[in-house]
Amino acid sequence: MSSAKKKLLGKVAEAFMRFMVRRVQGKSPEQVERIGENYGRRMWQFAGKRRQRTIDNLKLAFPEKSDSEISQIAEGVFLHFGRTSTDFLAGIDRTQADLESTTKIFGREHLDAAMNAGKGTLLITGHLGNWERVSAWMSLAGYPLHVIARDADDEGVNSIVNNIRRKPGTQVIPRGQAARQVLLKLRANEIVGILPDQNASDIFLPFFDHPAGTALGPGVFHSRTQATILPVACVYTGKGQYTMTFYPHLQPTLPEDQAGEGAMRAINNWLEDRIRENPSQWLWMHDRWRNARRNGLL
Repeated sequence: MSSAKKKLLGKVAEAFMRFMVRRVQGKSPEQVERIGENYGRRMWQFAGKRRQRTIDNLKLAFPEKSDSEISQIAEGVFLHFGRTSTDFLAGIDRTQADLESTTKIFGREHLDAAMNAGKGTLLITGHLGNWERVSAWMSLAGYPLHVIARDADDEGVNSIVNNIRRKPGTQVIPRGQAARQVLLKLRANEIVGILPDQNASDIFLPFFDHPAGTALGPGVFHSRTQATILPVACVYTGKGQYTMTFYPHLQPTLPEDQAGEGAMRAINNWLEDRIRENPSQWLWMHDRWRNARRNGLL
């Protein structure tokens, strides 16, 4: 793609996002959810390549499911993406009380135990459910949270998204500058949030019974600091309602043949279990197995 075309698409994306922010401001939670679902339906209709990628990924992960079951889950993925996107854009002025009125929170004792351990916390979730609610609630509740995020291709889009993330007090660490800052935050017994469920090339580990390119970063951070690996998931339960669950901390599943491998195996296993519980709430439109295919592993 030429730089001029890329720049133009970025400006279009920024204008659309600003339009959506204006559209959801002042709306009731029910109205925001309805706007998001309508957006998701349009994506399902017109995003042909992403629709096909979603279906192909679901077939890879769930070979036992029929075509109609796969199609139903795939459409639900787009509805959920629209729903959570507008929920995020509408949430810039939410208070802790606002979030707690629509989100049941379980397992907070695991979060507090991680903080009391004193070695920092690697907060692990995925592009599952409503991950942005996790960071907003934690920051509003007073936890020292930093999240690693990939910069958007367009500076304007990036500014809008990160301003919303920072409003509750969350600190954003750009992914390309993460390593040193992450180690400093963990050694200061703070929390670093990471979503390690996207395509990478560090190592290929099982994910839904197939090799998937997996980032080693979280596992390496754990190896170097012994920070607690704390998984969390916030899932949609119906009409503006969510359940946020902090799980018991994870332990590497085997001796470290490669720095971080055991931790990443445990993280992949935990993520897969949570996705199987709510398959329409994961970002299947992302090409999770791209590098595995390119390396002849699928």
